[in-house]
Amino acid sequence: MTRVNSDDLELFARVARTGSISRAAMELGANQSTVSRRIGMLEAELGVRLFRRSGRGVWLTEHGEQLLGYATALERTLHEARDAMRSTIGLGPASLCIAAQPTIARIMFGSLGHTLKARYPNTRIRFIEGLASHILGWLADGEVDLAIMYVPEYPGSTQFDPLMSEQVCLVTPPDFAHPEGPVDVHVLAKVPLILPSTHHGLRVMVETVAAKHGFKPNIALECDGSISITKRLVLAHCGCTVLPSASVIEEVAAKRLNCYPLQNPVIRRDVALAWPQNRVIPDGLWDVAHMIRAQAAELVESGAWPGAALHEGAGMQQARWSRAS
Repeated sequence: MTRVNSDDLELFARVARTGSISRAAMELGANQSTVSRRIGMLEAELGVRLFRRSGRGVWLTEHGEQLLGYATALERTLHEARDAMRSTIGLGPASLCIAAQPTIARIMFGSLGHTLKARYPNTRIRFIEGLASHILGWLADGEVDLAIMYVPEYPGSTQFDPLMSEQVCLVTPPDFAHPEGPVDVHVLAKVPLILPSTHHGLRVMVETVAAKHGFKPNIALECDGSISITKRLVLAHCGCTVLPSASVIEEVAAKRLNCYPLQNPVIRRDVALAWPQNRVIPDGLWDVAHMIRAQAAELVESGAWPGAALHEGAGMQQARWSRAS
């Protein structure tokens, strides 16, 4: 019988994810030689080599990749068990990780952080900002508990509960020659556009609308960086872009960018609460979801989230959030 325990697997997973024994030791608050020795003992116990080593770090062998799957599953199970037990006595989850896309994070994380800390003073709360593809991976791997994100074209194994819809606009340099007010979607066939590459939800949305209305968008430049980089490109007169109006609040207020709602048809994107489809949600996390919904509603109703309207079905997924927990 092996003597491998959950601490061994947690240490192994940390080294695997950082790709560095020294970095893993720093994150764990341990001595580098101790981490290296424990990895060696784990390899000896299992009788396989888990890592290949070089001067630039470590990377997993085939056996290591296999063990990481088990380690990740065990971490998730222990995390869920701990949170389920804590929720029964009203302490809230021991830890909570919420991810969001950049625009959503900028609007929500400040007020949400205050609300969560007031409700769960003993919970270790972590916020992560990321692109949709990264967030979907984090949810699937159990690295984040919940996410607030735009509903993607291909949701995979992720469950979504719509919170609101956001108005999508044409964003231009300030000297763009157009009268104030909405613009027809057909203008997207004429103005030079800066959009993400084809896999991105925003690009898919623009091309779907264009195809439905008989035109091709005029893609001048592709940018798969952050929204801030896209906005810089627009400021540099490299083209225009299509974004939710909330993405350019500060720039429009400072008259550095213009923002024109699209019409014929009006284009909107759903913002939703997301969680892994195959995971049981403990009661404590269900309470967090309610708090996120309430926070979103407050931001929309106060006007702090411009161009947003509460989704008629928001909160209607309650039965699916399981009271199976």
